[in-house]
Amino acid sequence: MEVTSENIYKALEQVMDPEIPVLNVLDLGMITGVTFSADAVQVKMIPTFSACPAVELIRRNIRTVLEEQLHMPVTVEIDKEAHWSSNRMTETAKEKLRNFGIAPPQIYNGEAYSEIMLGTPCPHCSSTNTYLRSPFGSTLCRAIHYCRDCGHVFEHFKPLE
Repeated sequence: MEVTSENIYKALEQVMDPEIPVLNVLDLGMITGVTFSADAVQVKMIPTFSACPAVELIRRNIRTVLEEQLHMPVTVEIDKEAHWSSNRMTETAKEKLRNFGIAPPQIYNGEAYSEIMLGTPCPHCSSTNTYLRSPFGSTLCRAIHYCRDCGHVFEHFKPLE
């Protein structure tokens, strides 16, 4: 495959988040830059959560996928100048989360965190007749809610700034 920005980004679409396997690193807004020369590719990324245990796995997966597709060395650096926010997630990512059974984060605009967590739409029935059961979910970036209308317990990807 010829090394072009377009082909690099197409390859990055195949690098899935290990904790939410329906989302790729582009859906999540984790890639902050790509540069390449005749003999190497460099990717800059930001973790979705400062203490995310999957960061090294994601870096390795980016490098592996790109090296397999582009047949050249790839380095993946953490971008220390950029800060991830859940607002970086694409609308496609939010739809994929809903279809996976996880409520996507609302747009974070500086509101009090507890107010954002109220009335989180249920990904199963879209009702906002929900409540927060626990701010701690299966991963650091998720909370657990309950829907009073359909009875589902569901996870919510926390809005983060």
